[in-house]
Amino acid sequence: MTHLDSASLARPSFLTDPDHDSGLAVFQSVRQALDAYDGDDAFCVLYPQAIAAAATQFLERFPGQVLYAVKANPHPAILQTLWAAGLRSFDVASIAEIDLVRQTAPDAKMYLMHPVKSRQTLRHAYAAGIRDFAYDSAAELAKIIEEIGGLSAADDAPLRLHLRLALANGAAKMSLAGKFGVEGGEAVSLLRAAAATGAELGITFHVGSQCHEPEDYRRAVGRVRALVDEAGVHLSSLDCGGGFPIAYPGMTPPPMDTYFAVIADALKAYGFTDIDILGEPGRALCAEGGSTLVRVELRKGDDLYINDGIYGSLFDAGTFDWVFPVKRHRLTSENDHTDGATPMRGFRLMGPTCDSHDILRGPFQLPVDMSEGDWIEIGHTGAYGQALASRFNGFGPTAVFAIAEQGFGDI
Repeated sequence: MTHLDSASLARPSFLTDPDHDSGLAVFQSVRQALDAYDGDDAFCVLYPQAIAAAATQFLERFPGQVLYAVKANPHPAILQTLWAAGLRSFDVASIAEIDLVRQTAPDAKMYLMHPVKSRQTLRHAYAAGIRDFAYDSAAELAKIIEEIGGLSAADDAPLRLHLRLALANGAAKMSLAGKFGVEGGEAVSLLRAAAATGAELGITFHVGSQCHEPEDYRRAVGRVRALVDEAGVHLSSLDCGGGFPIAYPGMTPPPMDTYFAVIADALKAYGFTDIDILGEPGRALCAEGGSTLVRVELRKGDDLYINDGIYGSLFDAGTFDWVFPVKRHRLTSENDHTDGATPMRGFRLMGPTCDSHDILRGPFQLPVDMSEGDWIEIGHTGAYGQALASRFNGFGPTAVFAIAEQGFGDI
């Protein structure tokens, strides 16, 4: 992520106005939050300035309109932070997400880009002002037209139908292939069928989560060009989806500007410079803006037993063996996380549930003298981790706080 001068960033009002209702207590530092915390569970923190910096980078450099993928982390404070940074569009998938955005950012533009929706969701979305809908089958297209086609015919805001294109997984760490999307002749037929309704046409694709190869976007744009030419239709928009990565330990993707440059070049090369271009970052906007604070309950050799795990906010770390950045916070020391004199060692983190899969193998580099009562800040969990957290077995984070410092890597 590009680190920007905090003075140049629009700060959400809950960082500057203690009377603003964000649902979050605001602390100057994680240490201050730990000193005030009297609970027994793990808890999460948000770094709004890191989120604002990521949003500013996308808004200034992505070659199109930026939609926040709400599923990555739907906390209202994140939506407020993104709105304060200037982001005005959101990718939603459900009635709950529609209502959340409408309550938090009443003037936002929303796109319902989930390819399979209930009829009630379609009606609710239309009533909420949504006019952009994804589909990937004749049945879904018919459902959309049956539920809202007649309404949209008399509406000043045109209906736009976005065909979800299927892509084979390339260099993404988490594949999104095999569930949604169509290709080949079926895609051509569905484009022509949507054109026959009189609606505007769009195409949307997703190269997979945490994509490490910018050229995957170029190949996808090229495939869109071939399908549009074969179908003989005109697009009004192209949605490049998400997949924009961040740097976890052991993962070093190219700079984000490389992705933007490749996408811009592909759009020009394939003749898509005169239509609306969309992008749906989720992880790239909020991952570095959130951490999980876990407490060590027991140490057995190089295994640290903690009070959160894969059924809480650490799903990716356990399920995919992703190594998140970590640092220790020891309440008896004023500068425990900056003391470079303490040797480090690789540890496994053992989740608290009865499930033996609840293990984060790491290894996570922490001071060799880790012991019961130490707190570990697990960084970059602002995306998906906090959104997926459950209370299985009675464990998991139960509080979220805002931290005024710039982010995990800046303290």
